[in-house]
Amino acid sequence: MNRLEERIAKDGIVREGNVLKVDSFLNHQIDIQLLDWIGAEFKRRFEGVEVTKILTIEASGIGIACMTARHFGVPVLFAKKTPTINVDEDKYFSEVASFTHQCINHVFVSKKYLSPDDKVLIIDDFLAHGAALNGLTDLVLQAGAQVAGIGIAIEKGFQDGGRIVREKGYQVESLAIVDAMDPKNGTITFHSQK
Repeated sequence: MNRLEERIAKDGIVREGNVLKVDSFLNHQIDIQLLDWIGAEFKRRFEGVEVTKILTIEASGIGIACMTARHFGVPVLFAKKTPTINVDEDKYFSEVASFTHQCINHVFVSKKYLSPDDKVLIIDDFLAHGAALNGLTDLVLQAGAQVAGIGIAIEKGFQDGGRIVREKGYQVESLAIVDAMDPKNGTITFHSQK
């Protein structure tokens, strides 16, 4: 069991509807030492892969992406969900269905920050059905850039997103893969990884 799995087993809360709450350490209150370990582990798993940029989606992926970028020595770009007056008009757009918020988000990145020369490592906190990853890979491909890999903190292995994304040929590294969750007794079963 790795450090993230241990923390999920200790502090994660299972709720009905396939919800795993990790907000006490990952995506509301953040354990910086754990995030630093996550960043170092992504660096180890993508050793030898050329990465020029980290891409994530706002908001809960930003912390993980920043700590990962620190280990790679590259900038972080995050897809925004809400237009603001200080963002360039020239953007790449994609649609992302949110499991957590039960809505469709129209995400975007400025064309100024994503170019055909980029080799992009996509980072996110969760992988369930793969909607966020589909949107993020779409943004990378619109720019003519290359998806260097995909790093996920927690994958819900009992849902179809991981399989779908891997079938597209991407290197996907999930630090914790949850095979099953039981909200009645709060148990979490992890997929055995090497």
